[in-house]
Amino acid sequence: MNIMYRRSKLCIAAILIAFPAIPTQARESRESQDLKELSRLESVWNEAHLRGDAEALDQLWASDLIVTVPDMPVMDKNEALAVVRSGRIKFRRYQTSDLRTRLYGDTAVVTGQLSRERDPANNEFEDDWRFTKVYVRRKGRWQVVAWHGSHVGTS
Repeated sequence: MNIMYRRSKLCIAAILIAFPAIPTQARESRESQDLKELSRLESVWNEAHLRGDAEALDQLWASDLIVTVPDMPVMDKNEALAVVRSGRIKFRRYQTSDLRTRLYGDTAVVTGQLSRERDPANNEFEDDWRFTKVYVRRKGRWQVVAWHGSHVGTS
């Protein structure tokens, strides 16, 4: 009986020691999955802009999206989609770098640098922006609710 009692105590101790690690591992696994998905969505964003793919952006953008970029009025989702659908702006290059993603539960903030070449109405432009993008997970799906770009300062 004494041996059984000791074994029971050892089993309980082992469970108590291992149990706190389970939620931590699950959280790390979910965080890792979220970071991979957000990285994938950043690629979807860039490719959709290069192709002028309004349908892909419609899926990526939340209904309450706000876009704030230089030299344009603040736009909601419908206004931003109208610009894409019009075909007025075609990108030759749409490339991000220096990406940093921070997770806050069901919210993620992605920052980085955007270099793009565009051709609105046959006038070539090159943009060099810093950006902040805010994603929110709703019903298990990440969508962009805010995107802000600003010119990179020159020295």
